[in-house]
Amino acid sequence: MTNPGAPVASATAPSAPAAPPAASPLADPGALGLGAFALTTFVLSMSNTGIVPSSIAVLGLALFYGGIAQVIAGIWELRNGNTFGATAFTSFGAFWLAFWYLESTGGNVEAGAAGMGTFLLAWTIFTAYMTVVAQKTNGSIFMVFVALTITFALLTIGAYTGITAIHQLGGWFGILTALLAWYGSVAVVFNATAGRAALPVWPAKK
Repeated sequence: MTNPGAPVASATAPSAPAAPPAASPLADPGALGLGAFALTTFVLSMSNTGIVPSSIAVLGLALFYGGIAQVIAGIWELRNGNTFGATAFTSFGAFWLAFWYLESTGGNVEAGAAGMGTFLLAWTIFTAYMTVVAQKTNGSIFMVFVALTITFALLTIGAYTGITAIHQLGGWFGILTALLAWYGSVAVVFNATAGRAALPVWPAKK
């Protein structure tokens, strides 16, 4: 028997508020960041080797693709919570912007061998410690950073000493760096599109 004093549940009583829809996951910006870095590095390195007589063709890439696009990828990585990717892409995007500024304003000439050597030395140091950290990411990224560290080191020595052969060797290592970065970029794009790990990147063991 129903207790006449008991409250009666209303069919129109408000229900618990629905949970907000989950935010759609952001795409992996690694493909953009690595692709921008690879292409710009390749074009400049072709000049550093002496195969292409002038580096002027890289300026537009240094500003828009290697520079601005990579900074965007870095900020994107911040949103994704990837500290390493955010630091790497934003920093190297800034490197290309600085390179564009120095080359387009003649600042590289005013800085002289010592100034440009110091500029490259600072980037060698940054790249070297990022290489140590890159061991915790995956084999593909780690190899990019190993090759890039060697590239910067050779270009630094070449700038300080003025020895063309060392500068050109740095260019060849730059081409290797670009090819490794391109592989990393296509692996991210292909694996994301295929929905499976079709191209290996050799993740680091936790």
